[in-house]
Amino acid sequence: MPSPLLMWRLRCRHCGDNEDMVHGSGDIVAFRLWPPIAIGGPLVAGWLATELWGDPVDLGGWRVPVGWVLVLAFAGWNGWALWLFRRHDTGLLPGQETHAMIEEGPFRLSRNPLYVGLLALYLGLALLAPTFWGLVLFPAAVLLVLWGAIRPEEQYLHERFGAPYDDYARRVRRWL
Repeated sequence: MPSPLLMWRLRCRHCGDNEDMVHGSGDIVAFRLWPPIAIGGPLVAGWLATELWGDPVDLGGWRVPVGWVLVLAFAGWNGWALWLFRRHDTGLLPGQETHAMIEEGPFRLSRNPLYVGLLALYLGLALLAPTFWGLVLFPAAVLLVLWGAIRPEEQYLHERFGAPYDDYARRVRRWL
């Protein structure tokens, strides 16, 4: 059983008095690391390193237009994915149940479009800041979100949906 830090509190649907009840990964995903922390932590660490020690490399003027393209791509891509979550009436936030597998829109191209979008946002913000150290720490964000969120989600979706999810996982890449 996961530690209490990895479990999320839900309202008990079966209790008449609506007491809080703790559910394990059978009802919802038990993240090892909350995705915004997995992705934002290395970016903040990189920004702090830049503030403390400066950047050893000047990123140049190209960084601003590329940074804005990545930020705008994040907004459109993640907005599309979030709209699909709402349209399919399925949980998005920790503690919400997943009611449907979404295979359309950006989910045709990536099994994890929201994380791809957040990582694009990371790169865009690191370029706009600018923080060379943030760019250096980008692989740490990728590994942390893979270990902390994606792998637990994949296991949960396999257990929840079985063969249809396994078929989807064979057809669609994890990233892009």
